[in-house]
Amino acid sequence: MSFTGKYELQSQENFEAFMKALGLPDDQIQKGKDIKSTTEIVQDGKKFTVTVTTGSKVLKNEFTIGEECEIEMLTGEKAKALVQMEGNNKLIANVKGLKSITELNGDTITHTMMLGDLTCKRISKRV
Repeated sequence: MSFTGKYELQSQENFEAFMKALGLPDDQIQKGKDIKSTTEIVQDGKKFTVTVTTGSKVLKNEFTIGEECEIEMLTGEKAKALVQMEGNNKLIANVKGLKSITELNGDTITHTMMLGDLTCKRISKRV
């Protein structure tokens, strides 16, 4: 199953509390919660390029499954990460105490982020 495609955010749960825990300033959180972000994923075998556009902010990360890489976090901070694939439709990453699970089911991507006891879930559909 290929992740390649463009996805538009449909819904999100617990966004504000989660982003505050990550250390994002309130003004960025308020802007981010009202904008439908788009995620473009290009998969070439085990190599991925993920570009998330939220208004004028663009966050682009490249990684290869099973290899350590540097990921730019939502705060702008760069951190070492290791992304693994589970089955053929689930990407799992751990970055500085943040666990990220991206699961593809048909045309829907569910991105679940966990930090301590906080969870944020974002659901996007292929456009």
